[in-house]
Amino acid sequence: MEEIIRYAVYFAPRPGAFADQAAAWLGWDAAAGAPVAQAAVAGLPVALAEITADPARYGFHGTLRAPFRAAEGVSRAEVAEAVANLAARLAPVVCEGLRLEDLAGFLALTPEGCGADLLELAARVVEGTDHLRAPLTAAEVARRRPEALTRRQRALLDAWGYPYVMEEFRFHLTLTGRLTGRLAEGLAGPVAVALEAAFGPLLPRPFIIEDLCLFGEDAAGRFRVLHRYPLIG
Repeated sequence: MEEIIRYAVYFAPRPGAFADQAAAWLGWDAAAGAPVAQAAVAGLPVALAEITADPARYGFHGTLRAPFRAAEGVSRAEVAEAVANLAARLAPVVCEGLRLEDLAGFLALTPEGCGADLLELAARVVEGTDHLRAPLTAAEVARRRPEALTRRQRALLDAWGYPYVMEEFRFHLTLTGRLTGRLAEGLAGPVAVALEAAFGPLLPRPFIIEDLCLFGEDAAGRFRVLHRYPLIG
């Protein structure tokens, strides 16, 4: 069995045209755990691979529990069992749909019409998996740039291992890395146009979060789906 460096609990779409398009956009199919050829996108001043390198590592997903190292003595089977048990107790979340949004420099799909229900689902997942994670190391804390966090975000980082949980949580499906520096000049517009063309006809309406997906990070730093558990609570 392959070594898993970290685990995460994500939403990922079920197999179909939406999932296929997302994998092709990023160049990584998290369900298959394999790369996908990226097509050239007309109108982009840079190669698609250049602006998707960061999100491609993680696969197309929406975070519910951010990546964590398993606590000492916690096995892969125990992580899987805990997530399966959570999914059996939690109900799906139905949103009106998805829209493309610029989130402080990167482009992502964000849900509409399900804010409170989605906030509650994410909180339950964070609470229900916290016993599985190892304490943060000093290096892991430093990577979160605690000096740039609000007081509340720093408290959440200390309590739950991630600063953007509970009321700070915002669900999103990332499609690009941060478009900064030389890439920022005139790039966000053409990328948004390309994304609307690629995804517009495929965006689910309603958009339903109907599974918890347990992802694992391999030694190469790539994430893939280990298990998919339907929300049946």
